Amino acid sequence: MAQQSGFGDGFLTTTLDALVNWGRANAIWPMPMGLSCCAIEMMAMAGPRYDIARFGAEVFRFSPRQSDLMIVAGTVTYKMASVVKKIWDQMPEPKWCIAMGACSSTGGMFRSYPVLQGIDMIIPVDVYVPGCPPRPDAVIHAVMEIQQKIMRQKNSLRDSLLSEAAVEKITQSEMIAEKEKLLLKQ
Repeated sequence: MAQQSGFGDGFLTTTLDALVNWGRANAIWPMPMGLSCCAIEMMAMAGPRYDIARFGAEVFRFSPRQSDLMIVAGTVTYKMASVVKKIWDQMPEPKWCIAMGACSSTGGMFRSYPVLQGIDMIIPVDVYVPGCPPRPDAVIHAVMEIQQKIMRQKNSLRDSLLSEAAVEKITQSEMIAEKEKLLLKQ
């Protein structure tokens, strides 16, 4: 006779998701993409007056492979857009983006032919921070919004395996059999 627990089928994965999301939300590694004057306010945000370290995002990484949050601060020209896209593609999943200031959100006061009219034309943006330049506390609020978004995220292994199965149009039993084959090879 099988033992029945009072917990549902998804108890362990739900709890694990919450733990992983808590870790991700409280250990954000931002990569500053300071392209013009908004970068000065981003530097102030990391200083002692505003102290972004209180929110777990104090370790600015200048390598895309070590970052999970890109803060695009400033005017993006069409020549620079390909570089921003390449850096975004080098960041590991999951990754998030903040468009800081009017220039990175809409082109700002530099609405002319060489300026990209919003970074969302080349990469997905999670939070927009208005202003020219926005205050450091507004950027900290955007980081807190990213943290809330991370906490709401579902990222269980079971869901990811099922989504991979849906993409490749194979059944769940075939996916489990492939997983067992891979585990036996190790």
